[in-house]
Amino acid sequence: MKRTAVNPWAWSLKLGYNQAEVIEGTKRQVVCAGQTSVDGEGNPQHPGDMRSQIALALDNLEAVLSAADMGLANITQLRIYATDVDEAMKHFDLLGARFGPVQAAPPMTLLGVTRLAIPPLMFEIEAAAAD
Repeated sequence: MKRTAVNPWAWSLKLGYNQAEVIEGTKRQVVCAGQTSVDGEGNPQHPGDMRSQIALALDNLEAVLSAADMGLANITQLRIYATDVDEAMKHFDLLGARFGPVQAAPPMTLLGVTRLAIPPLMFEIEAAAAD
């Protein structure tokens, strides 16, 4: 798969994402459901702790990708939902710590929502990936 970043402006790079990417030569695509801070039984974890919820949601996203024989470097788009955008952005270093080492900056959207499907949850991340 060949990825070409499209950034008519550089400001999004400071936040860790490209405005767009041209993706060429893919074989498979995976569309992931929103991943949250739940355990293997689907029980919410870390109520009231945005940082821990983001970390576990990322762990869960990596587990889903791994089950499809992919990883964070394969992500072509992210959609993030947070019940408190300001609080979520305080902890976006967690995304940088995961995506930076694999040199990935997929296009991303962050949306503030009033609540997620399960009330104690504050953060959800969806991804599309390809190889």
